[in-house]
Amino acid sequence: MYTPNLPNNDHVSDDTATRKRKPFHRQTRFWVGVLIVLIVIILLQHLPSLFGNRHKTPGVPVVLSVASTSDVPVYLTELGAVTAVYTVTVKTQVNGLLLQVFYQEGQIVKTGELLAQIDPRPYEALLVQYEGQLERDKALLANAQIDLKRYQTLWKQDSVAQQTLATQQSLVQQDEGAVKTDEGLIQSTKLNIYYCRIISPIDGRVGLRLVDPGNYVQISDTTGLMVINTVTPIEVVFSIPEDNVPDVLNAINTNKSLLVNAYDRQQNLLLAAGTLMTMDNQIDPTTGTVKLKAVFPNKDLRLFPNQFVNAQLLVKTLQNATIVPTAAVQHGANNDFVYLLNSDQTVSVKPIVAGAVYGDNTVVTSGLTPGQSVVVEGADKLIDGSTVTVATSKSSTDIKTTSRSKWRFFA
Repeated sequence: MYTPNLPNNDHVSDDTATRKRKPFHRQTRFWVGVLIVLIVIILLQHLPSLFGNRHKTPGVPVVLSVASTSDVPVYLTELGAVTAVYTVTVKTQVNGLLLQVFYQEGQIVKTGELLAQIDPRPYEALLVQYEGQLERDKALLANAQIDLKRYQTLWKQDSVAQQTLATQQSLVQQDEGAVKTDEGLIQSTKLNIYYCRIISPIDGRVGLRLVDPGNYVQISDTTGLMVINTVTPIEVVFSIPEDNVPDVLNAINTNKSLLVNAYDRQQNLLLAAGTLMTMDNQIDPTTGTVKLKAVFPNKDLRLFPNQFVNAQLLVKTLQNATIVPTAAVQHGANNDFVYLLNSDQTVSVKPIVAGAVYGDNTVVTSGLTPGQSVVVEGADKLIDGSTVTVATSKSSTDIKTTSRSKWRFFA
């Protein structure tokens, strides 16, 4: 059977599809090429800035302060104890019933003020008895003296024996002794009556009542009736190291008055201001310290006996000292240093010698001059030669003068 050769329709279809896709591929390549050209143009425009930013290091933000000069007082601060100038435990000097108490606990009393009353009636009755006995002995003495005069006259007339005269003389002396004894008993009883009135021996503050009215008090009682402490003025005893003794001793020997401030435990509140009174006469070898005593007027009664305070003794004042904030001082292995700002906005490590510290400031004895700028914030990110950017800050970067009452830290 004859089969004619017919054209292949599949082949024809493939060629036709190929011819149709060629224009599409040309369009794709064209737009891809355009896109590549645009990308290259953009890269060429931004390439310098990209490479420039790679080599430019941003500065470390810091806060600066300027070193300045000031008169800096140097204090010694030590823990001290407030002591009363006088502490008196008032005790009874007679036995008897406590009738009344005339003071309020914690009251300020004056010398001679009546504080309590002991029943005086037993002593008043005893006084009457002794006064009667004195009158009787005086009468006996007068009679014996009359007899003595009579015997003396009779003895001159040789009418009585000398023994009788001597006996009468002895009797007169006995009666004179009895009269003196009676007078002494009367004085003692009057004194006991006076002691029935308990009066304040000093000016001061009365403590809590130790005995209530109605109790029988005796001389043998050890607790006493009350305790009175002198509070105006008042003293503070504290100790300083023996290395500081020469400075204080020179001031004492020249009669220079040294200021002493008493602060609370946290050293935030100034309680009282006083002056140094004296220094002990020996150094404690176990602690290497010497005791000092300061006196305070204590008019506002802010100091109490046995209260612990921080005593700050003004030793000397450094004139025109260079000071920087304490935050600027860095501590190295061998010395202290600060980061000093250079004119090219870089910092360099500047070794210093730090001195007295007070408040937020530190005295620099060498290494800095007033007017130089140092880093107070951001130093932890710096090294020698670092580039910095001065950042703005609401916190003060300049050294502020601290009031004397707040200078609490010392060399």
